[in-house]
Amino acid sequence: MKGKRLIQAIGAVAVINLLSRFLGIFREIVIGYQFGTNDAADSVITAYTLPNFFYVVVGGAITTAFISVYTKIDGPLGQREYLERVFAWLAVGLIVFSAGLVLFSEQIIGLLFSGLSEENFRLTADLFRVMAPATFFLMISMWLTGIMNVNDRFAWAATATLLLNGSFLAIAVLFFPWLGAYAHAWGAVISAMLMCIFLVYLIRREKFFHFGFRFKRSPETWRTFKLAVPILLGGATLQLYFLIHRVFASYLEEGYISALNYMSKIVQLPQSVLMMAVTTVVYPMLSRKVAAGEKEGISGLYGKGLRWMGIAILPVTVFVVFFAEDIIRVIFQYGSFTDQSTAMTAPLLKILVIGMFFHAANLYVTRFFYAYEHSIYPVAVSLLSVLGINVGITLLLIEPFGAEGVAWGTSVASICNFGLLLFGTQYVLKLHKVSDVKWRENLGKLAALLALMGGSLYGVKQLLSAGGPYITLILGGIAAAVLLLLFMRLLRFREIDDLMNYVKEKVVKRR
Repeated sequence: MKGKRLIQAIGAVAVINLLSRFLGIFREIVIGYQFGTNDAADSVITAYTLPNFFYVVVGGAITTAFISVYTKIDGPLGQREYLERVFAWLAVGLIVFSAGLVLFSEQIIGLLFSGLSEENFRLTADLFRVMAPATFFLMISMWLTGIMNVNDRFAWAATATLLLNGSFLAIAVLFFPWLGAYAHAWGAVISAMLMCIFLVYLIRREKFFHFGFRFKRSPETWRTFKLAVPILLGGATLQLYFLIHRVFASYLEEGYISALNYMSKIVQLPQSVLMMAVTTVVYPMLSRKVAAGEKEGISGLYGKGLRWMGIAILPVTVFVVFFAEDIIRVIFQYGSFTDQSTAMTAPLLKILVIGMFFHAANLYVTRFFYAYEHSIYPVAVSLLSVLGINVGITLLLIEPFGAEGVAWGTSVASICNFGLLLFGTQYVLKLHKVSDVKWRENLGKLAALLALMGGSLYGVKQLLSAGGPYITLILGGIAAAVLLLLFMRLLRFREIDDLMNYVKEKVVKRR
C-alpha cells in the first residue's frame, strides 16, 4: 500500500473508530445516568466483563495469528483450504465454550468476583447467563474482520464494530423502561448477532470466503492456534488490568467497580482510536515486510509509530490531569451520577491517565514481536507486569488507598511493561535504530514539551476556576491546542511541519 493510500486508510478507519468509541463511551454515560455508581451499575459492568474479555483478547489473538499465517500462504487454493479449516475448528470450539459459560454462569461469577454481596452476585450471575451467548458471535466476528483486513477492506471491518456499539446502545436505551438492567444483557447478545450477520454478508458478497467446513488438521492450522496462545496471553494485558480492577473492587464499597470502569473507558478512548487505526492497517503490511525481510522498513515503522503516539497521547494526558473533574462533570454527571460519583471517580482518572500512552505503546510494540512470530518475550513481560507488578502494587496499596491503590497498580505496571518491551526490541528482535531518529534529542524535546504544557495548563486552570465545567473545558481545550502547536513550533518538532505541509496541500487542491 502506497504512503498516500496508507494515510487515507488509517484516516478512514480512525474516523469510523472514533464514532464507534464515542458510542461505546455514550453507553457508559447511559449506564451512569441510569444507575450512577451503585450495585446495579456494578452488576451490569461485571456481567459483560467476560464476553468482552474473550472478544478482545481471545478473538483478537486468533485473528492476529490468522493474519500472520494467511499472508504467508501462497496461492488462492491454499488460502481457501486454510480458511475452511480454521472456520470449522473455531466454530465448533466456540459453540461448546459459549454453552459452558451459560451452564456454569453462577460458578464462574462466584469464582472470579467472590467479594460481591449476595444480592449483587445474584443479579450479576443472571445478567451473565443472558449475555454469555454473545461470546460466540463476538469472537467469530473478530475473526471475520481479519478476513476483511487481509483483503484491504479496513473501513468495512471498522464499520462492523460501529454497528455493534450502535445497536447495543439503542437496545439498552429503548428497552430499559421495561427490562431495567436486563436491557443491557439482551443488547449485548442481539448487537453481537447483528455484527456477525453484517460481516458474513459482506464477505459472501465480495467472495472472500464461502463458509465451507473442512475438519482436517494441517501444519498451517496447528501453527495458527499454536501462535494464538502466546498472543492471547500477551494481548490480554489491557483487559487483564480491567478484569483485576473488578476482582479487587468487588471487595471495596459499592460503586467502585463502575467508577473504575467509567474512568478506564475515558482513558481508553484516545489510545483506542489511534491504536485500532494504526494496527488494523499497519499490521498486515508489517507482516508482509517481515516475510520479505525488509528490516529497514520495519525499523522505520517502529520509530515513527512510537514518536507519533507520544506526540498525540502524552499532551492529552497532561490536559486530563488538570481538567479531570471538569471532564467527568461534562461527560457523566447527569441523572443518577451525582457529585458524590464525581468525587469517587476524579482521583481515579488522574491516576489511570498516567498510563494511557504506555498501554497504547505496549500494544503497538508487541505487534512487531508477533509479526516476527517471537511471542514468548512479550508474553512473559506482560504476565510479569500484570500478574506480578500490578497485583503486587495493588495488594500493597489497596488497604491504605482503596480504589486509588488499584489504579496506581495499573499505571505503574504499564510503565514497567513498556520499558521491558523496548529492551526486547533491541536485544531480541534486534531492530536497528533508524539513522535519522535521534532518540535522546527526541526524548528531551518531548519532556520539555510536556513540562511547558503542564506549567501553562496549571496557570490556565487557575484563571478558569471560577467558570462552570462546560466553559472551563471548552476554553481549556482551546488553550491546550494553541499551546501545543506553539510549543511544538518553538521546540522545532518536525511533525508540525509535516502537518502544516499536509494541510497546505489539501487547501491548494481544493482551490
